Amino acid sequence: MRSSTRTLDWPNQPLPFKIYTSLAPMPLSLTFDVSSPPTGEIDLNSVARLAYFSNGVTRVLHGVAFRAAACTGALFHIEVYCVAGDLDELEAGVYHYGAHDNALRQLRRGDFRQVLIDASGQEPRVAGAPLTLVLTSTWWRNAWKYEARAYRHAFWDAGTLLANLLSVADGQGLPARLIVGFADSPVNQLLDVDPDQEAAIALVAIGRDAAPPRDSPPTPPLNLPTRPLSAHQVAYPQITAAHAASSLPDGAAAAGWRARFPVRREARRPITDEPVEAVILRRGSSRRFSQAAITLDGLRTLLARATCAFDCDAFVACDLYLIVNAVDDLQPGAYAYSRDTRTLELLKPGDHRPMATYLDLGQPLAGDAAFNAYWLVNLDVLDNRGYRAAQLSAAIEAGQLYLAAYGLGLGATGLTFFDDDVTRFFEPHASGKSVMFLTAVGHPFRR
Repeated sequence: MRSSTRTLDWPNQPLPFKIYTSLAPMPLSLTFDVSSPPTGEIDLNSVARLAYFSNGVTRVLHGVAFRAAACTGALFHIEVYCVAGDLDELEAGVYHYGAHDNALRQLRRGDFRQVLIDASGQEPRVAGAPLTLVLTSTWWRNAWKYEARAYRHAFWDAGTLLANLLSVADGQGLPARLIVGFADSPVNQLLDVDPDQEAAIALVAIGRDAAPPRDSPPTPPLNLPTRPLSAHQVAYPQITAAHAASSLPDGAAAAGWRARFPVRREARRPITDEPVEAVILRRGSSRRFSQAAITLDGLRTLLARATCAFDCDAFVACDLYLIVNAVDDLQPGAYAYSRDTRTLELLKPGDHRPMATYLDLGQPLAGDAAFNAYWLVNLDVLDNRGYRAAQLSAAIEAGQLYLAAYGLGLGATGLTFFDDDVTRFFEPHASGKSVMFLTAVGHPFRR
């Protein structure tokens, strides 16, 4: 890394929004009473709430429009689409959420839910959902900076967005189930996206017990014009090859793949002690930590909330490792965390701030944090689609840790890392495992 001569092509930096230039916007309300009791109803207001607090622009600093969820490099390559039956104040159709103006744009008119039902292999929650959200990644918007590694970032950044989305849905009394297993081609065709440029990576079924769709209209190409992202794009064949290798051909394959995973019962509990929308509005990735200690009770609360269950068709429980730098009444060192007993096992005592800094590409953030959390998993027991599930599962839990940290008045940030060195540091306990995500938590440094 340090010997690289590559520099960023700043004049060619991609536009951080997907903007349809020929479609009329349907502006969404920004009037939310976060203290109001949940209604459990799915209408235009709930769609607006879910879209805004997962992918909306919550602040503009120094000319950069920051979103509700954290994203690598603030490049914001995740898009949100809505596939709805007839809802209160929203007719059945396929919609794109435009973060740049907080508005929906209708791509297709009619009830297209059957496409997702078939693509998911008749997954029951998709079949009964009045609304399903589809997340995509636009590869180039992140690959401009991170090259082929942007493929991993697609799931990292979708995961932090999903942590917001699932928490907001839960706060509104709306059942929400993440679907990782689906046939890729029909979903991409429904959204009219070219998988070499932009591809679906997750579905979220919202609600239950909806009347089934009456028919399944055709999904011909739309060829809708969008504003160019850059003057020119650079192709990274590893991204499209990896995505193709982890794609499922049809609904039967999706159902068969899903059957490999144990049924995960819903066990949702609040991530924060206040309305999650209020936490999201003040959340922002920390740029510097103070090295001050957090309490041991605070650490326990954060780990419990980070690993709290979310409804998913294919959850991969990554092993959680910590480098503890400054936690009151806890010896500094490297630890493994048990999900079952919620206890910490000391692996390597000592001050590991220099190592934490090194593992985070030499950045001081990890060394200054109160602790760093690493999600690791044995990829050899997973297939290609399972790799997607592992990345998403870790990223969602990291997103939950983000929200819990800000709920406790702390700061957090997601970081990248030297993959193999992370594994080596936690060996022999982590032998054979690969790191999926890293999050640093601590007291933000204030001038």
